[in-house]
Amino acid sequence: MQYEDKVLHFAVLSRVMKRLSSTSHAVLGLLSIRPWTAYELSKQVKRSLAFCWPRAERGIYYEPKKLVEHELATATTDDRERTVYKITRKGRATLARWLREPSVPPRFESEAMLRVLFADNGTKEELLAAIRSVRDHAGVLRAQAEQVIQGYVDGRGPFPERIHIITLTGKFNIDYIAMLERWADWAEDLVMKQWTDTSAPAGFPGAWEVFPTLLDELAASAAERKPRSP
Repeated sequence: MQYEDKVLHFAVLSRVMKRLSSTSHAVLGLLSIRPWTAYELSKQVKRSLAFCWPRAERGIYYEPKKLVEHELATATTDDRERTVYKITRKGRATLARWLREPSVPPRFESEAMLRVLFADNGTKEELLAAIRSVRDHAGVLRAQAEQVIQGYVDGRGPFPERIHIITLTGKFNIDYIAMLERWADWAEDLVMKQWTDTSAPAGFPGAWEVFPTLLDELAASAAERKPRSP
């Protein structure tokens, strides 16, 4: 890397470090539960955030340093020479302020679905591979969720004082996994049995028939919803 490139790299990194992102607040939330080392944080992020905020894993080692820079956390060395991060009063106030702010709309992020969206530029086999990768990912999440849930069933789950919160997120995670598996099964069956290729609607004569079914499904799900109390 040239000197000028290094300067630009560190300048960009410095600006990123100074901004508090949703990942920053997620780490701050974990620190509100108890102090952690960076390694412990990385394990907890994989355990608890993989379902709703997997991008946190990418920046887990520099996020605590950013929080220290903002005086939202402290960093101390324990008797095992490990750096332990602990939330500060300012950090708790910042977390509370963030919780009062409106959330951005949910954003589903999936490279596999991008491949499905542009599948007419590839082959039927490549499309099927993308669909199956969604199921594979759901399987990984299912195994992880089963392990977490079984721990609570057996009385081994961490932070039992937060069980009311964990119940809410756990139900969401299970419904999300089931949705991914349901869609992958439907899409794979459809493409395998009815598509000749990905190039044109002629390869799937029943394409237009799917949309009335989707409307029916939307209407049925709306009818099943319980009226919300004012």
